Amino acid sequence: METEPLVETLEAAGLSPYQADAYVTLLDLGTASATDVADASDVPAPRIYDVLRSLEDRGYVETFEEASLRVRAHNPSNVLDDLRERADRLERAAEEVADRWEQPELEAGDASIVTRFRTVLARAKSFIAEADHQVLLSTTVENLEQLRPSIEEAAGNGVSVRVSVHTDDDRTALDTDRFAAHCTEIRHRPLPAPFVALADRRRACFAHPPESYDRYGVLVNDRTHTYVFYWYFLTCLWEPWERIHQADDGYPTEYFDVRHLVRDLRETDWRDDPVRLRVEGYDTDTGEACRIEGTVTNIRIPFEAEAASGFELAGQVTVDLDVDGEHVSVGGWGAIIEDVEGTRLTVVG
Repeated sequence: METEPLVETLEAAGLSPYQADAYVTLLDLGTASATDVADASDVPAPRIYDVLRSLEDRGYVETFEEASLRVRAHNPSNVLDDLRERADRLERAAEEVADRWEQPELEAGDASIVTRFRTVLARAKSFIAEADHQVLLSTTVENLEQLRPSIEEAAGNGVSVRVSVHTDDDRTALDTDRFAAHCTEIRHRPLPAPFVALADRRRACFAHPPESYDRYGVLVNDRTHTYVFYWYFLTCLWEPWERIHQADDGYPTEYFDVRHLVRDLRETDWRDDPVRLRVEGYDTDTGEACRIEGTVTNIRIPFEAEAASGFELAGQVTVDLDVDGEHVSVGGWGAIIEDVEGTRLTVVG
């Protein structure tokens, strides 16, 4: 680097123009008198003593007395540490500017396209930690580890967490014990898959796999758009794959979709052995959160063909309850016809 750019860089690192000029001059001179430094630089002679002493205070030079005040550059280790620390701060500031530019606050109804996966992952961490009742996640083992603190926080708040872990093949060993205590259910997809995080049926994060030609992410704070990602998660990343962990096979048994509940009810003698169901969700008339508990009196499914297959992928699926003598119908995500949209359905006995 030439002298002038070096001086300008030192100025950018926090030195005054006179300090930077005097220091670079002294690097070339080695040991010199104060007047020699003034003569060889652009620092005015009346200012040279103050400039050199300010450099000494910063650890850049050391002065000593002989016939006159002499000065030499100090061991540069402190200077190098200072410059590298400043460079690191500038680099971090640059990264923070980029991150903040890519992470505008998502107002209700918003969706944003971002270019870096770490932006998606950072937003997923906050969505998961702030969830109130449900998290659905498709991720790799490595990213699951990064999300672990947020998952633990959500689980500690009583949030249901279900994870589809995807690997490159079926030979990858999965240490489910590390996450089992904080996950309601874990499934394994032995194929690469996109990263998907859904929180409370309202917030969604999506990113293509690293090997994909398309490399971008989507951040959503909107029920309608999140509903689309939910169906992708359900049909491609969840339903077909092997369950490798479930929190508890006994009561209470928790469901995140009314379709899963109905499928299991069909395999039981629920008419002769009444099922007690607790439902957390939203009143479809008012949109207000609600919590009810009652006995299952009927289940309604749309098509006979789907009844035979055991899982309903389309149409209205409803569970009717007797809640203290009153009939209440419960539907799934996006329910309009039913009385309640169930977000968490728990068989309590």
